[in-house]
Amino acid sequence: MLLGTSYIFYGLWNPPLIVLLWISTMVDWTTGNRLHKEDSASKRKMWLLLSMVVNLGFLAFFKYGGFLLENFSLLVNSLGINYNPAKPDILLPMGISFYTFQTMSYTIDIYNKKIKPAKSFLDFALYVTFFPQLVAGPIVRAKGLLNQFKKPKKATRDQFIWGAFLLTLGLFQKVVLADTLLAPTADTVFKTPYGLASIDAWSGVLAFSGQIFFDFAGYSTSAIGIAMMLGFFLPHNFLYPYASIGFSDLWRRWHISLSTWLRDYLYIPMGGNQKGLVRTYVFLMITMLLGGLWHGAAWTFVAWGALHGFYLIVERILKNNISIKINRFTGIALALLTFICVNIAWVFFRASDFQAAISILASMFSFNSGGTMVIQYLDIYITFIVIGLMFISHWVMRNRTLESQAIKRQPLIGVVWGVMLVLLFIAQSNGEQFIYFQF
Repeated sequence: MLLGTSYIFYGLWNPPLIVLLWISTMVDWTTGNRLHKEDSASKRKMWLLLSMVVNLGFLAFFKYGGFLLENFSLLVNSLGINYNPAKPDILLPMGISFYTFQTMSYTIDIYNKKIKPAKSFLDFALYVTFFPQLVAGPIVRAKGLLNQFKKPKKATRDQFIWGAFLLTLGLFQKVVLADTLLAPTADTVFKTPYGLASIDAWSGVLAFSGQIFFDFAGYSTSAIGIAMMLGFFLPHNFLYPYASIGFSDLWRRWHISLSTWLRDYLYIPMGGNQKGLVRTYVFLMITMLLGGLWHGAAWTFVAWGALHGFYLIVERILKNNISIKINRFTGIALALLTFICVNIAWVFFRASDFQAAISILASMFSFNSGGTMVIQYLDIYITFIVIGLMFISHWVMRNRTLESQAIKRQPLIGVVWGVMLVLLFIAQSNGEQFIYFQF
């Protein structure tokens, strides 16, 4: 029933694109079984290559087809050849980046003999399409989910209640905080990025910083909550990332399922930190560049990844030469520094092109009050209050879990739950799509 529900859920968006899910499922089911039975190294590599070509081929065509053609045209025209093809009209299948990486991890783990193939085709098909996390993660490893499908599941009373609370919390983050309080400010600034007053530029960037966190963490929290209400467990995808002390810490807390995927299937296979400092820095940069490109088919996403690669390399160099004792004061100071650097990188992630990104950065750091004011003072106050409270809450919770606090403070959790429900009902949201659906 869950498998059918998952296909209906995906089909409600665009029924024909379910075929892509079926092809991906069949290819990786067949590949996994052949890899498990095959002893010949060359044939095993051939089967793995087949899976990679099909999965990455779909991703390259649907997500990067237009981007590749555009850059090929620019290259050819720069060589003096007049080539101007029509812009392809390719619909990006929702969640293709997520389920592609999920099925690839299954095949690679079987190739590396870390797991055995699923015994049931229906269980495997459900692993590929499990609807709570199908379109925007978390990207779940096979051993973490397939074992849960072996027997029928039914949530306990406590699981159902906690799952309902997480679903409410996720919707509150998305509808109230991301869409209602922060999105209008971010959208206004990034739609008019030129000649802004510094306070407006900072407000827009900070608002987007909060918007993308509450939007994506909201989806992940909702997915975890829905799965728990059905009796299943999904891993955490965010652990209070804006209180990170440094960028290694940030990537252990932000989009955890993607960062660990890139670490395990890209960074470590390239050599990780076992081939000397210079190669480690190169591997870090390659990983982050591809991580940026995973988010979107544009050079601005690559620049966002490059900035994070640069941050990680500088952090490693500083750690090798400077020793800082982390206490409350230095910890908060370094967390604030990390947060500011993260916001600078977000400018490239959100801006429509490099010109707009550079214009916003120039407004942020010129501290020019004579620029255009496009944000109302009330929205500026709301942005700084919400972002300030977000940073404080992340700092307070950075070494705690929500579950542990809920056990200690049940009456308070009940009040918070009620407040969130009331605010959800009165929030004036336009029903914005989750940002990560486009990735």
